[in-house]
Amino acid sequence: MTDNATTTTYAAEPPVRLEWARHAPEVYQAMIRLDSAARKGLDPQLYELVKIRASQINRCAYCLDMHTKDALAAGESVERIVQLAAWGESRHFYTDKELAAIELTEAVTVLTDGFVPDEVYERAAKWFDEAELSRLVAAITVINAWNRFGVTCRLTPGHYQPGQHR
Repeated sequence: MTDNATTTTYAAEPPVRLEWARHAPEVYQAMIRLDSAARKGLDPQLYELVKIRASQINRCAYCLDMHTKDALAAGESVERIVQLAAWGESRHFYTDKELAAIELTEAVTVLTDGFVPDEVYERAAKWFDEAELSRLVAAITVINAWNRFGVTCRLTPGHYQPGQHR
């Protein structure tokens, strides 16, 4: 009997460049507290969509792995997660409130394009009260910080399980 199964060999997993959380635990714990405070009062699925979109823009594979898994665990659909990278052409997958949050996420994440445009901010302010909008801006800010740790320290995706801390 012959074995027709082929074995796929993947590229080697790159080593973590810096275990920053181990070397600066007080900073890591402060980030955890900030993240926890920012998420309060935000819809869990919306929160994860924001985290995924910022992580796509920042090309943080570690955070993409984490937040897509967390989004699925929170009940998000695979289809909406997949379409998020092309949300502008896939607007019909999202509510107007989600679209306002995604657009604000892009504006806050890509500050090299200039300031957050008034019209983007105003669309978000239409859908979120001031407390919720403040938490949304905080959540976007926090994921951008996490992305910078992940990309700079070359954190390795693929090992996170929903419910784990970072």
